[in-house]
Amino acid sequence: MPAISPAGQPGSARNWFETPAGRAILDSEHALVADALGSHPGLPWLWCTPAVPERHVDGRGLCLVRQGDGLEGPVRCGVPLPLPSEAFGAVVLQHVVGGRGDTLALLAEAARVLAPGGHLWLLVLNPLTPYRWRWRGTGIASAEPLTWRRRMRDAGLAPDAVSNGVGPSWRTEAVTESQNGPGLRAAYALRGQKRHLPLTPMRTRRAMPMPLAAPAA
Repeated sequence: MPAISPAGQPGSARNWFETPAGRAILDSEHALVADALGSHPGLPWLWCTPAVPERHVDGRGLCLVRQGDGLEGPVRCGVPLPLPSEAFGAVVLQHVVGGRGDTLALLAEAARVLAPGGHLWLLVLNPLTPYRWRWRGTGIASAEPLTWRRRMRDAGLAPDAVSNGVGPSWRTEAVTESQNGPGLRAAYALRGQKRHLPLTPMRTRRAMPMPLAAPAA
């Protein structure tokens, strides 16, 4: 089994996702991404992706493409994102975060701009798939769902207990159906929700009865 680099290289990742092997994964994820972005129609969405999308997604939102250590689209930016807090109903981070500090900072920023009750979808490569041989040597990082659930909690999100496996297992062709758990699929999707704890009402303290004053002698 080849060693998986613990440090991601966003530039190499972007170039790989523009190859037929990488595009097969992105094509497999398109329906899931479109559904995720449309899950909160009352608010705009934010979509960060490693390559320029080949298909349109309906709705009102902002699509940014990973370029080196930054993001490009209608705006060019890095971290922190020049976006208002709690403004987006859905956020999709599609293969744009890894094990590096700067990409983990992007996860924290995505949680910041997510509205309370909104969902963040994280799509990452599966380290246990045979498909990993196709990205071997690119420096792309991958980790199991347990690791990403911990990172999502650290960012203030409540992750789902089960991830969805997406993409092919070996052949370079799109597979649109997803499955429960990553299995041997090339990638998996993990959803987290931003929750705000309700304020605990304070009980009114009962006044202590005071004894009547004793009459003066």
